[in-house]
Amino acid sequence: MQTEKPRREIKSFVRREGRLTPGQQKALDSLWPQWGIGEADAPLNLNTLFGRDNPKVLEIGFGNGASLAEMAANQPELDFIGVEVHRPGVGQLLKAIDDRQLSNLRVAETDAVVLLKKRIADGDLHRVQLYFPDPWHKKRHHKRRIIQPAFVAVLAAKIESGGTLHMATDWQDYAEQMRQDLAASNDFKNLGNSDGFIARPDYRPLTKFEQRGHRLGHGVWDLLFERRK
Repeated sequence: MQTEKPRREIKSFVRREGRLTPGQQKALDSLWPQWGIGEADAPLNLNTLFGRDNPKVLEIGFGNGASLAEMAANQPELDFIGVEVHRPGVGQLLKAIDDRQLSNLRVAETDAVVLLKKRIADGDLHRVQLYFPDPWHKKRHHKRRIIQPAFVAVLAAKIESGGTLHMATDWQDYAEQMRQDLAASNDFKNLGNSDGFIARPDYRPLTKFEQRGHRLGHGVWDLLFERRK
């Protein structure tokens, strides 16, 4: 009797090790024990992690971490968790935490979907940020995009009532897909303008990548959704 092979879960990212600079490697070696979130199956107590009971913000895919570090510095009343699979970016953010003496920022080097499902309790997050995720622009790869109806349901469970999901992309068709997938969920309310989008809020720094895109005439679409009460 032929047994059916277990279906592999589609990954929304490609793990890229990249080349570490000496500074990034040093940060990983010396700062990870203090600011890193190790892989485990046990749920996280976020208030214990930060040593206080303040609103928690999780960013998925922070790149080199520059904008996330700036947000943490500008919003000391919030606690931030950054999730990234690109190791040099993790090292760079750890270095920024140390350089800027940020006590309200922690780093996880893991699959954000797994972290959310296994380690974040329902209703623990005040805001989730997803900025410029991989667009998987070829149509046959759209199934790899992180925003899909099943993941929207996961986010709805983890974001507190009245909390928000903030997304940004420079791919218009992905922006439209995000808007449609969130609109199809009864758990979220679009806080956008008549077209469903918002102007970039002041708390989201303008990245070098985005500045370059503006110079080239590329558009950027921000979407903000509220977790219904």
